[in-house]
Amino acid sequence: MDGGTQSEDTQRLAAQRAAVGRDLRALRQSKQVTLQQLADQIGRSVGFLSQVERGLSDLPIADLRAIAETLKVPMGLFFTAGEATPQQSIAEAHYVVRANQRRRLGSPESGITEELLSPDLGGSFETFLTVIEPGAAREQAISRGAEEAAYLVSGSLEIKIGDNSFTLNEGDSFRIEREAFSWRNKTERRAILVWTLSPPVY
Repeated sequence: MDGGTQSEDTQRLAAQRAAVGRDLRALRQSKQVTLQQLADQIGRSVGFLSQVERGLSDLPIADLRAIAETLKVPMGLFFTAGEATPQQSIAEAHYVVRANQRRRLGSPESGITEELLSPDLGGSFETFLTVIEPGAAREQAISRGAEEAAYLVSGSLEIKIGDNSFTLNEGDSFRIEREAFSWRNKTERRAILVWTLSPPVY
């Protein structure tokens, strides 16, 4: 392996470490969990977690699993953070998400999949491509403590926000301001939405 390749690999790993750190900080803050509380939950020091969030230390899988469980997010959300493929520069990975490189949550079997359209979970908002399968529903209303807005790209969706119910069709959009909501796709077509949340909650 030549010096140039080693340097590129080192830069790539550093970029990935930094992205994981940014994502961890954003998730922790969105859940209103302090460094001390998280450290206590996973049996690590505040200093170690601070180094991870600043991109100075790697996060072992066991710790990553414990953090995911504590923050109630899928562990896989961290795996491709900041990764650049051989065809993609590190700078591009910081700004651009290619269609075949999105991080995915959920599965068609669960009735909903969400792909992160934002490069990472830092910043003041995050954007997802949400696909809701025919017949899928969230029966129990949830409130994520965030301001949310979505645009229905295709399909139809019934949504209940507080005591109000609405039927959304292709091209419709909505906003939720920290209110409880639930939804149901009663049709035989997928409902596809571009969904934005502020602050990030995943």
